[in-house]
Amino acid sequence: MEIRTLFFATYRDIAGAEELLVTLPAGASVRDLVHELRARGTAWQAFPTDPAAAVNLNYAPLSTPLAAGDEVAFIPPVSGG
Repeated sequence: MEIRTLFFATYRDIAGAEELLVTLPAGASVRDLVHELRARGTAWQAFPTDPAAAVNLNYAPLSTPLAAGDEVAFIPPVSGG
């Protein structure tokens, strides 16, 4: 199944793109998507193992199951004062 994956700020720098289509097996979760991304090579090792994620515009835990056509956005930490 194809998952539309969105990246922002520092995560976009790691991905080298704002968006990627990632193919995962049926029954995969957001955590499986993270593992797939981190397995893509050295630059991806900077991608966190436990990032904040939103599935179809709603914040979701990494255990959230995915379906074909879902959109997963990874939200980097934000600092402020």
